[in-house]
Amino acid sequence: MARKLKDPTVLHGHHVITGSDLRATFVEQDELDNPVRMRRRILHGVVLLLLVGLLATAIVVALAIMNGQIKIPTAERSTAAASLCPDASFDYTPHDKIQLNVYNSTGRPGLARTVADEFLSRKFVVGAVGNTQSGYRGVALVVSGAAGQSAAFSVQRNLPGSDYVQDGRNDPSVDVILTGDFKALAKPELVDQTPGKLSCPRETRRAVEDAKLPVVPTVVPVSPSP
Repeated sequence: MARKLKDPTVLHGHHVITGSDLRATFVEQDELDNPVRMRRRILHGVVLLLLVGLLATAIVVALAIMNGQIKIPTAERSTAAASLCPDASFDYTPHDKIQLNVYNSTGRPGLARTVADEFLSRKFVVGAVGNTQSGYRGVALVVSGAAGQSAAFSVQRNLPGSDYVQDGRNDPSVDVILTGDFKALAKPELVDQTPGKLSCPRETRRAVEDAKLPVVPTVVPVSPSP
């Protein structure tokens, strides 16, 4: 008959305490008796729950934005708040009351002189005529200070498709900067002389890369034919 194997954990009817039993007992007792360790375990549990909650909330919000259920107001650009275009209405100013400077920013020689002569034939008071540099892509820029807005409005009526820009000058003079898309002035008999507002299309379209307003013309006397 085979001998029954003895249980190594029992000696003379008593349970033998092993090293692992002792370690488990002391670890559990140490954690119960150590408040710092208990608080740390509680804190870790709270932080873990918060992170899980934040992650779940972020996923829900992201899905709601993607589905259009949540709209972010700050993501919609307010053109009204950023508007630099004068909102006032102006009467048509008589041509002989308008001091006008004409600049050519295109590669077409003699353009500023030709257009200046046309303005002269319409009784505008033309001052400087020259060349300038401009990164603007369009028909023309009409530039004035606050005192010259009414005059600039009349100039724009003769320059359909032009873009108004205000600078810091104090006098009522107006600068016309002819740019690449310029073709011709409006025919004198077709110029609308009823009251209206200045036109600033560059506020609704990106006409100049990295444009900084106001645009102040810089005359570059490099060409003998403005």
